[in-house]
Amino acid sequence: MTKEVFLKQVQGITFVAKGGTNHWVVMDGSPDFGGSLAGSAPKELLLMALAGCTSSDVVPILKKKRVPLQGYEVRVTGKEREDHPRIFTEIHVEYIFYGDGIKSADVERAIELSTTKYCSVSAILSASAPITHSYRIESSARVPAEAQPAS
Repeated sequence: MTKEVFLKQVQGITFVAKGGTNHWVVMDGSPDFGGSLAGSAPKELLLMALAGCTSSDVVPILKKKRVPLQGYEVRVTGKEREDHPRIFTEIHVEYIFYGDGIKSADVERAIELSTTKYCSVSAILSASAPITHSYRIESSARVPAEAQPAS
């Protein structure tokens, strides 16, 4: 299977791109380099892609196991080297699960399946930077509004 994206310049280093889903994404950079900070930087999108890819595995796996998930967040941190190309030298994924009665074993298995079998973005990025993972389980009483699933 071949994937293809289309990108066009808006102005300076402000670009819009779309892929097979036909949804536009805005990318931009610092005004120091001709950008206007009108969108996410390309490397930020890589980290977002990792968060989205692993979440697209973890959440359905937990749902299939009937885990009482009341909210969910992922925070991805990427450290980059100083020299160009400024590639990521290490990436950390922190999963945050909200709900009562969530078992660590279920969470660990879902993360393991995503990181070792299903998440292609993780497989791609791990070829150039080590990816570590951690998680925590919080009470459903602590679910921040932004972590609650949309109704």
